[in-house]
Amino acid sequence: MDNKKEQERDELHRTIWNMANDLRGSVDGWDFKQYVLGMLFYRYISENFTNYVNEGESEAENPDFDYIKLSDEDAEQAREDLIQSKGYFILPSELFCNVREKAPSNENLNETLETVFRNIESSAQGRDSEKNFKGLFDDIDVNSNKLGGTVAKRNEKLVKLLNGVGDMKLGSYQENTIDAFGDAYEFLMGMYASNAGKSGGEYYTPQEVSELLTKITVLGKKEVNKVYDPACGSGSLLLKFAKILGKEQVRQGFFGQEINITTYNLCRMNMWLHDIEYTDFDIGHGDTLTEPLHWDDEPFEAIVSNPPYQKKRVIRKTMSEATVSRKQRNKNF
Repeated sequence: MDNKKEQERDELHRTIWNMANDLRGSVDGWDFKQYVLGMLFYRYISENFTNYVNEGESEAENPDFDYIKLSDEDAEQAREDLIQSKGYFILPSELFCNVREKAPSNENLNETLETVFRNIESSAQGRDSEKNFKGLFDDIDVNSNKLGGTVAKRNEKLVKLLNGVGDMKLGSYQENTIDAFGDAYEFLMGMYASNAGKSGGEYYTPQEVSELLTKITVLGKKEVNKVYDPACGSGSLLLKFAKILGKEQVRQGFFGQEINITTYNLCRMNMWLHDIEYTDFDIGHGDTLTEPLHWDDEPFEAIVSNPPYQKKRVIRKTMSEATVSRKQRNKNF
Protein backbone atom coordinates (compact mmCIF):
# COMPACT_ATOMS: atom_id res chain seq x y z
CA MET A 1 0.00 0.00 0.00
CA ASP A 2 2.82 2.42 0.90
CA ASN A 3 4.57 1.70 -2.41
CA LYS A 4 1.35 2.40 -4.29
CA LYS A 5 0.94 5.69 -2.44
CA GLU A 6 4.46 6.75 -3.33
CA GLN A 7 4.00 5.79 -6.99
CA GLU A 8 0.79 7.80 -7.22
CA ARG A 9 2.40 10.81 -5.54
CA ASP A 10 5.51 10.64 -7.72
CA GLU A 11 3.42 10.52 -10.89
CA LEU A 12 1.29 13.43 -9.75
CA HIS A 13 4.28 15.53 -8.69
CA ARG A 14 6.14 14.94 -11.96
CA THR A 15 3.15 16.14 -13.96
CA ILE A 16 2.74 19.26 -11.84
CA TRP A 17 6.46 20.01 -12.02
CA ASN A 18 6.43 19.72 -15.82
CA MET A 19 3.51 22.13 -16.02
CA ALA A 20 5.29 24.52 -13.69
CA ASN A 21 8.30 24.54 -15.99
CA ASP A 22 6.12 25.19 -19.04
CA LEU A 23 4.40 28.15 -17.39
CA ARG A 24 7.38 29.51 -15.46
CA GLY A 25 8.32 33.07 -16.27
CA SER A 26 4.81 34.19 -17.14
CA VAL A 27 2.76 33.19 -14.12
CA ASP A 28 3.78 33.87 -10.52
CA GLY A 29 4.09 30.64 -8.57
CA TRP A 30 1.44 31.61 -6.04
CA ASP A 31 -1.01 32.49 -8.82
CA PHE A 32 -0.14 29.37 -10.80
CA LYS A 33 -1.70 27.07 -8.23
CA GLN A 34 -5.10 28.70 -8.79
CA TYR A 35 -5.04 27.81 -12.48
CA VAL A 36 -4.00 24.20 -11.88
CA LEU A 37 -6.53 23.58 -9.12
CA GLY A 38 -9.32 25.25 -11.06
CA MET A 39 -8.60 23.18 -14.14
CA LEU A 40 -8.41 20.02 -12.03
CA PHE A 41 -11.85 20.82 -10.69
CA TYR A 42 -13.18 21.53 -14.19
CA ARG A 43 -11.83 18.23 -15.50
CA TYR A 44 -13.30 16.14 -12.71
CA ILE A 45 -16.76 17.63 -12.56
CA SER A 46 -16.86 17.06 -16.32
CA GLU A 47 -15.88 13.42 -15.91
CA ASN A 48 -18.14 12.92 -12.92
CA PHE A 49 -21.11 14.39 -14.79
CA THR A 50 -20.39 12.32 -17.90
CA ASN A 51 -20.04 9.09 -15.92
CA TYR A 52 -23.30 9.76 -14.10
CA VAL A 53 -25.25 10.25 -17.33
CA ASN A 54 -23.61 7.30 -19.09
CA GLU A 55 -24.26 4.96 -16.17
CA GLY A 56 -27.91 5.97 -16.16
CA GLU A 57 -28.21 5.24 -19.87
CA SER A 58 -26.43 1.92 -19.44
CA GLU A 59 -28.91 0.90 -16.75
CA ALA A 60 -31.66 1.85 -19.19
CA GLU A 61 -30.21 -0.72 -21.61
CA ASN A 62 -28.47 1.82 -23.82
CA PRO A 63 -24.83 0.70 -23.35
CA ASP A 64 -23.49 2.46 -26.46
CA PHE A 65 -24.61 5.89 -25.29
CA ASP A 66 -21.84 8.45 -24.74
CA TYR A 67 -22.72 11.88 -23.36
CA ILE A 68 -19.47 13.29 -24.74
CA LYS A 69 -20.76 12.77 -28.29
CA LEU A 70 -24.30 13.99 -27.67
CA SER A 71 -25.43 17.25 -29.29
CA ASP A 72 -26.05 20.22 -27.02
CA GLU A 73 -29.63 20.40 -28.28
CA ASP A 74 -30.37 16.83 -27.20
CA ALA A 75 -28.60 17.32 -23.87
CA GLU A 76 -30.73 20.38 -23.07
CA GLN A 77 -33.79 18.14 -22.82
CA ALA A 78 -32.39 16.56 -19.66
CA ARG A 79 -31.08 19.79 -18.08
CA GLU A 80 -33.69 20.14 -15.32
CA ASP A 81 -33.58 16.51 -14.23
CA LEU A 82 -29.78 16.49 -14.15
CA ILE A 83 -29.55 19.71 -12.14
CA GLN A 84 -31.94 18.26 -9.59
CA SER A 85 -29.85 15.12 -9.20
CA LYS A 86 -26.30 16.49 -9.63
CA GLY A 87 -26.71 20.12 -8.61
CA TYR A 88 -25.21 21.48 -11.83
CA PHE A 89 -25.24 20.99 -15.61
CA ILE A 90 -22.57 20.90 -18.33
CA LEU A 91 -23.30 20.85 -22.04
CA PRO A 92 -21.40 18.19 -24.03
CA SER A 93 -19.54 20.87 -26.00
CA GLU A 94 -18.39 22.44 -22.72
CA LEU A 95 -16.97 19.28 -21.16
CA PHE A 96 -13.25 19.42 -20.33
CA CYS A 97 -12.29 16.76 -22.88
CA ASN A 98 -14.16 18.45 -25.74
CA VAL A 99 -12.83 21.92 -24.95
CA ARG A 100 -9.32 20.49 -24.67
CA GLU A 101 -9.60 18.70 -28.01
CA LYS A 102 -10.44 21.92 -29.86
CA ALA A 103 -8.19 24.18 -27.78
CA PRO A 104 -5.11 24.27 -30.08
CA SER A 105 -7.16 25.67 -32.97
CA ASN A 106 -9.49 27.84 -30.86
CA GLU A 107 -8.39 31.46 -31.29
CA ASN A 108 -10.89 32.50 -28.61
CA LEU A 109 -10.00 29.84 -26.05
CA ASN A 110 -9.86 32.34 -23.19
CA GLU A 111 -13.39 33.52 -23.97
CA THR A 112 -14.58 29.93 -24.37
CA LEU A 113 -13.29 28.95 -20.93
CA GLU A 114 -14.72 32.08 -19.34
CA THR A 115 -18.13 31.25 -20.83
CA VAL A 116 -17.93 27.61 -19.78
CA PHE A 117 -17.09 28.49 -16.17
CA ARG A 118 -19.89 31.05 -16.05
CA ASN A 119 -22.39 28.58 -17.52
CA ILE A 120 -21.50 25.87 -15.00
CA GLU A 121 -21.91 28.25 -12.06
CA SER A 122 -25.13 29.76 -13.41
CA SER A 123 -26.65 26.30 -13.88
CA ALA A 124 -26.81 26.06 -10.07
CA GLN A 125 -28.24 29.54 -9.60
CA GLY A 126 -31.51 29.53 -7.70
CA ARG A 127 -31.04 25.86 -6.79
CA ASP A 128 -30.25 24.18 -3.50
CA SER A 129 -26.69 23.67 -4.77
CA GLU A 130 -26.03 27.37 -5.46
CA LYS A 131 -24.25 28.00 -2.15
CA ASN A 132 -21.82 25.17 -2.83
CA PHE A 133 -21.05 26.28 -6.39
CA LYS A 134 -21.09 30.08 -6.39
CA GLY A 135 -17.69 31.65 -7.05
CA LEU A 136 -15.75 28.41 -7.44
CA PHE A 137 -14.01 29.62 -10.61
CA ASP A 138 -13.35 33.17 -9.40
CA ASP A 139 -9.63 32.57 -8.93
CA ILE A 140 -9.07 31.55 -12.56
CA ASP A 141 -8.57 34.73 -14.58
CA VAL A 142 -8.20 33.44 -18.14
CA ASN A 143 -7.80 37.00 -19.42
CA SER A 144 -4.95 37.95 -17.10
CA ASN A 145 -1.85 39.54 -18.58
CA LYS A 146 0.10 37.22 -16.29
CA LEU A 147 -0.62 34.49 -18.82
CA GLY A 148 0.74 36.59 -21.67
CA GLY A 149 0.69 40.05 -23.19
CA THR A 150 -1.58 39.08 -26.08
CA VAL A 151 -4.62 36.85 -26.50
CA ALA A 152 -2.53 34.44 -28.58
CA LYS A 153 0.10 34.16 -25.84
CA ARG A 154 -2.53 33.67 -23.15
CA ASN A 155 -4.25 30.96 -25.16
CA GLU A 156 -0.94 29.23 -25.73
CA LYS A 157 -0.50 28.95 -21.96
CA LEU A 158 -4.08 27.81 -21.48
CA VAL A 159 -3.59 25.01 -24.02
CA LYS A 160 -0.52 23.82 -22.11
CA LEU A 161 -2.48 23.95 -18.86
CA LEU A 162 -5.41 21.97 -20.29
CA ASN A 163 -3.04 19.36 -21.69
CA GLY A 164 -1.06 19.13 -18.47
CA VAL A 165 -4.15 18.60 -16.33
CA GLY A 166 -5.68 16.29 -18.92
CA ASP A 167 -2.55 14.11 -18.91
CA MET A 168 -2.63 13.61 -15.14
CA LYS A 169 -3.23 9.93 -14.41
CA LEU A 170 -5.44 10.32 -11.37
CA GLY A 171 -8.01 7.64 -12.08
CA SER A 172 -11.07 7.36 -9.87
CA TYR A 173 -10.99 9.20 -6.56
CA GLN A 174 -12.66 6.25 -4.88
CA GLU A 175 -9.76 4.02 -5.96
CA ASN A 176 -6.88 6.36 -5.09
CA THR A 177 -4.95 5.55 -1.93
CA ILE A 178 -3.94 9.22 -1.72
CA ASP A 179 -6.11 12.33 -1.76
CA ALA A 180 -4.95 13.16 -5.30
CA PHE A 181 -6.47 16.62 -5.48
CA GLY A 182 -5.35 17.52 -1.97
CA ASP A 183 -1.92 16.06 -2.61
CA ALA A 184 -1.56 18.23 -5.71
CA TYR A 185 -2.46 21.24 -3.59
CA GLU A 186 0.03 20.39 -0.84
CA PHE A 187 2.76 19.86 -3.43
CA LEU A 188 2.04 23.28 -4.92
CA MET A 189 2.22 24.79 -1.43
CA GLY A 190 5.62 23.23 -0.89
CA MET A 191 6.86 24.46 -4.27
CA TYR A 192 5.77 28.05 -3.94
CA ALA A 193 4.91 29.09 -0.37
CA SER A 194 8.44 29.92 0.78
CA ASN A 195 9.30 31.88 -2.37
CA ALA A 196 6.00 33.74 -2.25
CA GLY A 197 6.53 34.72 1.39
CA LYS A 198 3.25 33.21 2.51
CA SER A 199 2.66 32.38 6.16
CA GLY A 200 0.03 31.84 8.82
CA GLY A 201 -3.27 30.50 7.57
CA GLU A 202 -1.82 29.44 4.23
CA TYR A 203 -0.39 26.26 5.77
CA TYR A 204 -2.32 23.01 5.50
CA THR A 205 -2.46 19.78 7.45
CA PRO A 206 -0.36 16.98 5.91
CA GLN A 207 -2.49 14.01 4.94
CA GLU A 208 -0.72 11.62 7.30
CA VAL A 209 -1.46 13.98 10.22
CA SER A 210 -5.08 14.27 9.08
CA GLU A 211 -5.39 10.50 9.07
CA LEU A 212 -3.94 10.15 12.58
CA LEU A 213 -6.20 12.87 14.05
CA THR A 214 -9.24 11.29 12.42
CA LYS A 215 -8.45 7.79 13.68
CA ILE A 216 -8.05 9.14 17.22
CA THR A 217 -11.40 10.96 16.96
CA VAL A 218 -13.35 7.93 15.70
CA LEU A 219 -11.69 5.39 17.98
CA GLY A 220 -14.32 2.78 18.84
CA LYS A 221 -16.87 4.27 16.43
CA LYS A 222 -18.20 2.86 13.18
CA GLU A 223 -20.23 5.95 12.31
CA VAL A 224 -20.86 9.55 13.41
CA ASN A 225 -23.84 11.84 12.93
CA LYS A 226 -21.79 14.70 11.44
CA VAL A 227 -18.29 16.13 11.55
CA TYR A 228 -17.17 19.74 11.98
CA ASP A 229 -13.88 21.59 11.44
CA PRO A 230 -13.93 25.28 12.51
CA ALA A 231 -10.72 26.02 10.55
CA CYS A 232 -11.18 23.58 7.70
CA GLY A 233 -8.64 24.85 5.15
CA SER A 234 -8.78 22.68 2.05
CA GLY A 235 -10.95 20.12 3.84
CA SER A 236 -8.40 17.33 4.29
CA LEU A 237 -9.46 16.57 7.87
CA LEU A 238 -13.14 16.47 7.00
CA LEU A 239 -12.52 14.19 4.04
CA LYS A 240 -10.48 11.75 6.10
CA PHE A 241 -13.71 10.82 7.89
CA ALA A 242 -15.18 9.83 4.52
CA LYS A 243 -12.03 7.85 3.72
CA ILE A 244 -11.77 6.04 7.07
CA LEU A 245 -15.43 5.52 8.00
CA GLY A 246 -16.99 5.75 4.54
CA LYS A 247 -19.00 8.80 3.53
CA GLU A 248 -22.28 6.98 4.20
CA GLN A 249 -21.19 6.52 7.83
CA VAL A 250 -21.09 10.29 8.31
CA ARG A 251 -24.85 10.30 8.37
CA GLN A 252 -25.75 14.00 8.39
CA GLY A 253 -22.81 15.45 6.52
CA PHE A 254 -19.63 17.50 6.65
CA PHE A 255 -19.47 21.02 8.12
CA GLY A 256 -16.67 23.54 8.22
CA GLN A 257 -15.65 27.19 8.08
CA GLU A 258 -12.65 28.86 6.45
CA ILE A 259 -11.51 32.49 6.59
CA ASN A 260 -9.37 32.49 3.42
CA ILE A 261 -11.57 32.92 0.33
CA THR A 262 -9.27 30.98 -2.00
CA THR A 263 -8.96 28.07 0.42
CA TYR A 264 -12.71 28.20 1.06
CA ASN A 265 -13.23 27.69 -2.67
CA LEU A 266 -10.71 24.86 -2.68
CA CYS A 267 -12.48 23.11 0.19
CA ARG A 268 -15.79 23.18 -1.66
CA MET A 269 -14.08 21.87 -4.79
CA ASN A 270 -12.52 19.11 -2.72
CA MET A 271 -15.93 18.02 -1.44
CA TRP A 272 -17.30 17.78 -4.97
CA LEU A 273 -14.21 15.93 -6.17
CA HIS A 274 -14.56 13.32 -3.44
CA ASP A 275 -18.10 12.58 -4.53
CA ILE A 276 -19.69 14.27 -1.53
CA GLU A 277 -23.11 15.37 -2.76
CA TYR A 278 -24.00 19.05 -2.44
CA THR A 279 -26.73 18.10 0.05
CA ASP A 280 -24.14 16.52 2.36
CA PHE A 281 -21.70 19.37 3.01
CA ASP A 282 -21.95 22.90 4.33
CA ILE A 283 -18.74 24.94 4.18
CA GLY A 284 -18.97 28.54 5.36
CA HIS A 285 -16.71 31.50 4.65
CA GLY A 286 -15.68 33.78 7.50
CA ASP A 287 -13.85 34.09 10.81
CA THR A 288 -15.02 31.34 13.16
CA LEU A 289 -13.90 33.28 16.25
CA THR A 290 -15.98 36.37 15.55
CA GLU A 291 -18.66 35.02 13.22
CA PRO A 292 -19.26 31.29 13.68
CA LEU A 293 -21.75 30.06 11.10
CA HIS A 294 -22.70 26.61 12.37
CA TRP A 295 -24.07 27.03 15.89
CA ASP A 296 -27.52 26.09 14.66
CA ASP A 297 -26.10 22.82 13.30
CA GLU A 298 -24.95 21.53 16.70
CA PRO A 299 -24.45 19.03 18.19
CA PHE A 300 -21.54 17.50 16.26
CA GLU A 301 -20.46 14.03 17.24
CA ALA A 302 -16.98 14.68 15.85
CA ILE A 303 -15.10 17.99 15.95
CA VAL A 304 -11.54 18.05 14.69
CA SER A 305 -9.22 20.86 13.66
CA ASN A 306 -5.65 21.93 13.07
CA PRO A 307 -5.98 25.73 13.22
CA PRO A 308 -3.24 28.11 11.99
CA TYR A 309 -1.44 28.52 15.32
CA GLN A 310 1.33 30.51 13.70
CA LYS A 311 -1.02 33.26 12.56
CA LYS A 312 -0.32 36.38 14.62
CA ARG A 313 -3.44 37.89 16.11
CA VAL A 314 -4.86 38.96 19.45
CA ILE A 315 -7.70 36.55 20.19
CA ARG A 316 -8.64 37.50 23.77
CA LYS A 317 -10.99 40.25 22.66
CA THR A 318 -12.53 38.24 19.83
CA MET A 319 -13.08 35.26 22.11
CA SER A 320 -14.83 37.54 24.58
CA GLU A 321 -16.99 39.01 21.83
CA ALA A 322 -17.90 35.54 20.62
CA THR A 323 -18.89 34.50 24.16
CA VAL A 324 -21.09 37.58 24.58
CA SER A 325 -22.65 36.92 21.19
CA ARG A 326 -23.42 33.34 22.13
CA LYS A 327 -24.97 34.36 25.46
CA GLN A 328 -27.17 36.81 23.61
CA ARG A 329 -28.22 34.06 21.20
CA ASN A 330 -29.10 31.76 24.09
CA LYS A 331 -31.48 34.37 25.48
CA ASN A 332 -33.54 34.01 22.34
CA PHE A 333 -34.37 30.37 23.09
